[in-house]
Amino acid sequence: MNNPTMLKGVVHGRTIELEQEPGLPPGQPVFVSIEPRLEANNQGQLRPGEGLRQAFGAWAEDAEELDKYLEWTRQERKVGRPPVEQ
Repeated sequence: MNNPTMLKGVVHGRTIELEQEPGLPPGQPVFVSIEPRLEANNQGQLRPGEGLRQAFGAWAEDAEELDKYLEWTRQERKVGRPPVEQ
């Protein structure tokens, strides 16, 4: 397969209107990969939950492992520290 070209467009039902010419002859079979643009919506904000998903990255779908890691980090911070005197 040749190098894929990234083009922007807008979905209208089963039709995708591209912002520019694809440079292919009419009738040329193509493969299409659909990916929504990660941009702010019309109100200038991300979709609900999108900011958290981006912030958590690799942990986004593994909350249990994140909890284990955070607990381990808390315990490691205690190692070698003198007790707090009151």
